[in-house]
Amino acid sequence: MNPREAAELLGHCAAFDNRKPSQGAAVAWASALHDVPLDSDAKAAVAAYYSTPPKDPEQKLWIQPHNVRTLRSKIRSARLENFQYEPIGDESTAEYLARYRGQVQAIASGRVAPATGWLALEGGPHPEFVRELEARGYEVGRDVPGSDEESLSASFRRAGPLGVECPACQAAIGRPCKTPGGSGKHPLGKPRSKPHTARIRAVSGKSEVTPEQRAAEEERRREASRLALARMEADEDIPDAEIVEPTAEAS
Repeated sequence: MNPREAAELLGHCAAFDNRKPSQGAAVAWASALHDVPLDSDAKAAVAAYYSTPPKDPEQKLWIQPHNVRTLRSKIRSARLENFQYEPIGDESTAEYLARYRGQVQAIASGRVAPATGWLALEGGPHPEFVRELEARGYEVGRDVPGSDEESLSASFRRAGPLGVECPACQAAIGRPCKTPGGSGKHPLGKPRSKPHTARIRAVSGKSEVTPEQRAAEEERRREASRLALARMEADEDIPDAEIVEPTAEAS
């Protein structure tokens, strides 16, 4: 901005605050705004300053060069809020820098309309995160219901172990299984990383083990342990081999 342009800007300011521009003020403003052009954004910055009431109602608004610089930058930055660079194929570093600066300048100045909405995020979740969710019975990538009624209905049709109430710990549908006991942090028991086996059998349609079947399985395991212990004791009863000393006749 040169003194002539600064004088024009001061005349624009005078329409708001009734100041008396002078040649000296124009030279001073041109020196402070030497790298700021006189454009529509500079005049819009003056209008933005005077459209905001002061904190103290008794205070008189009086714009200064640094206010023009700051507000003009905010106006231009607002246009770049959703900016995304549009590359071309096989461009060099020099071509990228030139095109990037050109696109930023075109949008910041208002010559090119800025983007009107946020860019959609693409790509899926991290594989490790997916494994953690699936280990807890969640289905990754499923459709999310649009209302509470649909969500409640979908919870009864949910795939995976969390789709049924746990027969072992009585965890509700959609809630992870719990360990026995409780603490101050987990009054109902600490959540398990994997569902109970009984819950997995229930969701797959397999019948629950009856008390008689459970007792027979425990008896089978005790009998197997008894037989293994008997074999170990039998191995300990084997006498050590006797070492026969050779006689004189044999020698």
